[in-house]
Amino acid sequence: MMKDVTNYSHYKEAVIGAVTDLAAEHDDIVFLDADLSSCIGSTSFQKAFPDRFFNCGIAEANMAAVAGGLSSVGLTPFIHSFGCFASRRMYDQLFLSVGYAHRVVHVIGSDPGITAQYNGGTHMPFEDIALMRQIPGMVIVEPSDGMSLYELTKQIYYSGKMSYTRTPRKGITFRYKAEDTITLGKGVELLDGKDCAIVATGALMVDTALAAAKNLKEKGVDVSVVDLHTIRPLDIELIDRLVERCGRMVVCENGRYAGGVGEMIAAHVVRTAPCKMDFMCVGERFGEVGNLKYLAPAFGFTAENLEEKVLGLLK
Repeated sequence: MMKDVTNYSHYKEAVIGAVTDLAAEHDDIVFLDADLSSCIGSTSFQKAFPDRFFNCGIAEANMAAVAGGLSSVGLTPFIHSFGCFASRRMYDQLFLSVGYAHRVVHVIGSDPGITAQYNGGTHMPFEDIALMRQIPGMVIVEPSDGMSLYELTKQIYYSGKMSYTRTPRKGITFRYKAEDTITLGKGVELLDGKDCAIVATGALMVDTALAAAKNLKEKGVDVSVVDLHTIRPLDIELIDRLVERCGRMVVCENGRYAGGVGEMIAAHVVRTAPCKMDFMCVGERFGEVGNLKYLAPAFGFTAENLEEKVLGLLK
């Protein structure tokens, strides 16, 4: 069973809570932050384990290199920065000091895509999935609720592999219960329709997919909805099963198509059993300033847009 964390009020509490609980059981765990401890809530880790917390300052690339060094002496670093800095700014150090050196470091990239909201286009990483996919062996997760975020953070540690986690900081959704099963590398089929499969990653997209599915059901369209919480490694068995059953698929991600989840799935499907596909994602554009109420429709991340894509595939 999973730990019930429905008392948490923000995603940041779930991810930091998981790391702190792990650290209480495993003294190899350390936490590094890039002067954003108040933003992600890692001050709670610092209070619990002051000698295992390191504020590396606004020097994200150096933080990644330090994490690689700490891993080389047997420690297991969890490191955090906003997703734009955790991917673009520290990429070379992650690639070489962590990936190439075969070190285990767990990167938390907060506020991915449009969830950066008022921090604006400079802080919206749409390309972080594509970048992390280029590091051999890097596990990539984007949980869709607080329960799965907590559980997958713990499972990532026990996997013994380096990882990148995409998560918003503020707000929280709960769709899973303690008795549910969440397994790293295995997506969850929330609805098992036959007309079209909707594969979504992250809370924003899974919520949108479920809303679209409800509206489509009223129109006589029966869709599958999958929470693809683990982006890499891809759950090939689930994708193949969806293609065989539905023959149509829409992939939804809060990021860019190039190098993203949709392109990854399409590259697999085209080699095995091609099906009709469409994608809800970011095209050739940069981010902008606003709240989610404005940004979601501005980027086409709405249930109505998703319905149109599904109905278009059914024509």
